[in-house]
Amino acid sequence: MTTRILRIGTRASALALWQANWVKSELEKKYPELTVSLTKIKTQGDKILDVPLAMVGGKGLFVKEIQEAMLRNEIDIAVHSMKDVPTFFPAGTGLRCITEREDPRDILVLKNGYKSFTEIRQGGRIGTSSLRRKAQLLNLRPDLEMVDIRGNVQTRIGKLTEDNLDAVVLAAAGMHRLGFDDQIGEYLDPKICLPAIGQGALGLESRIDDTATNDLIDFFNHPSTACAVSAERAVLATLEGGCQVPIAAFGTVTDEQLELTGLVSSVDGRQLLKKTVSCHVDQAEETGVALAGQLLEEGAGPILNAVYGCETFEAKE
Repeated sequence: MTTRILRIGTRASALALWQANWVKSELEKKYPELTVSLTKIKTQGDKILDVPLAMVGGKGLFVKEIQEAMLRNEIDIAVHSMKDVPTFFPAGTGLRCITEREDPRDILVLKNGYKSFTEIRQGGRIGTSSLRRKAQLLNLRPDLEMVDIRGNVQTRIGKLTEDNLDAVVLAAAGMHRLGFDDQIGEYLDPKICLPAIGQGALGLESRIDDTATNDLIDFFNHPSTACAVSAERAVLATLEGGCQVPIAAFGTVTDEQLELTGLVSSVDGRQLLKKTVSCHVDQAEETGVALAGQLLEEGAGPILNAVYGCETFEAKE
C-alpha cells in the first residue's frame, strides 16, 4: 500500500510552528499510516517588521504566499491563526476547519513593579501593533502612549526592556502555546479589551476540490468555536475595507445560543461603539451581518470612513 503524504504549509515563527506541529501530531495520532511534513513559507508579513501592519496591507500579508503555494499544489493544507485569516479566499481554496478555541483573551506583560493595568503610571508606554488594542486601551486611559512593536512573541516580550515600555499587550493563546505563562502579568477581560476576530482558534485551509484531504482533516472542526468565529468574521466582512482597523467581535456559545459582541472605534479610542446581540447558533453568520449593520446605523460609518480615508460606509435605510 502506498503511504499517503500530507504537506502542511506554515509560517516559520515559533508560534506558527507550534500550531503546525500540533496539527501534525493530531493527524499522526488519528492516522498512524499517514506521513505528515511541514513546509515553511516566509510571508510578506514576516519580512516587513519595521512598519505597522495597518500601513502595509493588514493581516492578509501573513497568508498570501501560503495560499499561492497551495494553488501551485506545493502543499495540501495550511494552518493559520484565525485572527490572521482574511474574510475572502482565492478561487480554489477555502477555510475547511476551525479548531477548538484556546483562551481568547489579551494579556499584559508588565514592567517589574506593576501588578495590573490600573497601576501603570500616567503617560505610561504600551507596546502593541494592533489598532484594536490601542483604541480600546486609549478609550480607558487616554493618557497612555502607544508604541508600535512587531516581531514574534519572544521579540515583543523583549521590547518591554529594550524600548523601556510599561507593558506589552499580547494574546493569551500564544503565551500558553509557547510556555510563557509565567510572564503573564494580567489577563484583560473581554469587557475591557474585546479580542481580535478569531483570536485563540486555528484555521485549516485546503483546496475545495481536494476531497481526500478534506475528509482527513474534517475531525479538527469544533462546532461551537466555528459558530462563534463565523459570526465574528461576518461582522468583519461587512465592515472591513481591506486594511487593519479598530474592529473587534467576540462570540460565545452556550446551550445552542450565541452571544455576539461587536465593536468599532476611532484609532484614538475617543469614539467607540459596542453592541451585543444573541441568537440561535443556526443564525450565526446572518446575526454577524445584522450586528455590523446595527453598528453602522449607530454611527460606525463615519468612524470607519475616517480610518480608511474615504467615504465607503453608509448606514442602511
